[in-house]
Amino acid sequence: MANSKQVPLRSEVAVEDTWDLSPLFKDDKAFEKTYEEAEKEIPVLENYSGKITESSETLLSYLEERDRQLLRMEFLFGYAFQLSDQDTANTGSQAMKARAFSLYTKLTSAISWEAPQILQMTEEMVEKYCEEKPELENYRHLLMDILSKKEHTLSAEEENLLSLSADMANGPDTIYSMFNDADLVFPEIEDGNGGKVRITQGRFVPLLESKNRQVRKDAFEGLYHTYEAYKNSLSAMFSANVKKELFYTKARKYNSTMEAHLAESHIPTSVYTQLIETVHDFLPSMYRYVSLRKKLLGVEELHMYDVYTPIVSYDSPEYSFEQAKEMVLEGLAPLGEDYLEKLRDGFEHRWIDVYENQGKRSGAYSTCVYGTHPYVLLNYQGTLDNVFTLAHEMGHSLHSCYSNENQTFVNAQYNIFLAEIASTCNEYILISHLLEKTEDKEEKAYLLNHLLDKFKGTIYRQTMFAEFEMIAHEKEANGEPLTSESLCKTYKDLNELYFGPDMVVDDEIAIEWARIPHFYTPFYVYQYATGLSAAIAFGSKILKGEPNALENYKKFLSGGCSVDCLDLLKACGVDMTSKEPTAEALRVFDETLTALEKLYED
Repeated sequence: MANSKQVPLRSEVAVEDTWDLSPLFKDDKAFEKTYEEAEKEIPVLENYSGKITESSETLLSYLEERDRQLLRMEFLFGYAFQLSDQDTANTGSQAMKARAFSLYTKLTSAISWEAPQILQMTEEMVEKYCEEKPELENYRHLLMDILSKKEHTLSAEEENLLSLSADMANGPDTIYSMFNDADLVFPEIEDGNGGKVRITQGRFVPLLESKNRQVRKDAFEGLYHTYEAYKNSLSAMFSANVKKELFYTKARKYNSTMEAHLAESHIPTSVYTQLIETVHDFLPSMYRYVSLRKKLLGVEELHMYDVYTPIVSYDSPEYSFEQAKEMVLEGLAPLGEDYLEKLRDGFEHRWIDVYENQGKRSGAYSTCVYGTHPYVLLNYQGTLDNVFTLAHEMGHSLHSCYSNENQTFVNAQYNIFLAEIASTCNEYILISHLLEKTEDKEEKAYLLNHLLDKFKGTIYRQTMFAEFEMIAHEKEANGEPLTSESLCKTYKDLNELYFGPDMVVDDEIAIEWARIPHFYTPFYVYQYATGLSAAIAFGSKILKGEPNALENYKKFLSGGCSVDCLDLLKACGVDMTSKEPTAEALRVFDETLTALEKLYED
């Protein structure tokens, strides 16, 4: 295994442990040749401006040329970014990435007129053109999606004026990012081993996972006292972003900022509000979890700095990557032989960049260019968490496989609302298999707690974030000032509600809202909670062997963006317009909690 203390150079990593980028481009020379062709042909798209609605033939010709150039750009973009990610110290790759990004921007700018011109059409024109040119059926969903936003699209002059405000509107987010990521400096604390460690954004959660309670407390107070010192500036940044969002909401004639953001994916606001209502219904389960955490940590008072430290001691064995692949294949057997065959293909044909090397991007991700197989970046270290990461990222990859095999280019890219379902479903099915298989109490407790932490962090925590966003934006819409005092009170009240009576909700947690970058992309985080809910709904049906469950899941994986995301889920047996999927997921949380409680009964 490649997890020794000495991190190898990229050139020292075995070829079979790296991804094979040749399906994108044979080499850099092939990339350069295609780059030159792409750059020369962008003006072809610009020549369509003002003409695309003149006839069905012209519209089809434009859309097919657009797809051809966009797909070629995906190949260029994908190759350059992956080459850069595998070794960020390679200046040649960095330059290639910058050029690819610049060319992509040039292409999108060249077709910026597309939506306004399509908005000049009517649904009747779309129908007529599709009859005249049956090939336009491939683009029906794209065209109708654009037309659905017509009532919220302004005149050409007004749209131009709004576009000119974009750089200014990014001000609050830019200022916050610079302050939070570059300027903010946290104190040093005792590390529990006789040394000192400076708190950073990256070290904060690992410090809160420490078994040394004083380290946890010092890290918690050190970070939040620093934010507290700048609370007025931070509330001004946040308030400015909320005001900016309200301006665009009113300009585009939406009833609320929530409605404006959810409308992009045709999600009614009731999906958002009923998520919060359903989680509230299951808060007693969260309170039981908090009580169990207090009991297993053996503390008289459970504080907010005790939320991340492990409550289950388990010395996990080290798994080779070969073992990890076998565990994933065995665990995901309920998804059928065709699914396993795709997994094997990925494992055997270098879809995965497995181990850490010097300069390699941290973390993990899956990416896919239409017409090629997916790619997965890992930094595999042999832990059980790494095994789950492999299952998770291959879930994304196979979602792309099924979608690409069954949809055309324009209809293949699944919506962000759906993006985490397949990956999380894989994790749930794998952990269910491991729980059924193990007879070791410590391992079982570890797995149960791993699943509980997934729920706690994804459904409960992200829904609390979502509720905070909803309250803050409603206050601004109602003319209530978003001062540091009002924001901190709202946030602390929510923590008290979500954690319950056995948690000491320390005053410092009131400022936590100030360290959440996602709040500058409003009404986004709720999708983590709905995604896990849908994943559990699919996974539970498959594991129970419900009729057509697996077929419906494969239909979901194959749907891409050919229909609206809620319609696709509903057609596959998961109705996210109802409370049931979230309620079902939280019943699984409750059952998992009961199983862990039984292991530690007095």
